[in-house]
Amino acid sequence: MENELKQLIIDSLDLEDLSIDEIDNEEALFNEGLGLDSIDALELGLAIRKKYNVRIDAEKDDVIKIFASVSALASFIESEQKRDA
Repeated sequence: MENELKQLIIDSLDLEDLSIDEIDNEEALFNEGLGLDSIDALELGLAIRKKYNVRIDAEKDDVIKIFASVSALASFIESEQKRDA
């Protein structure tokens, strides 16, 4: 799931200069980490919704935790898919 998500990040945000091997599963996605911003979060949220049929509510208090890292994002998606199954 993590590698699949990394590829989704690269594809949906046009980060062609990165490979999945260059993105650490625990690295922060925003600020000092990968350097994503709020626009990137919206685009990534839409890509996740299309691919995994999981909606990330930007108004939720835990949205910062959800987007903390690739691992956190993968855990959230997996838990939402199990919940909806």
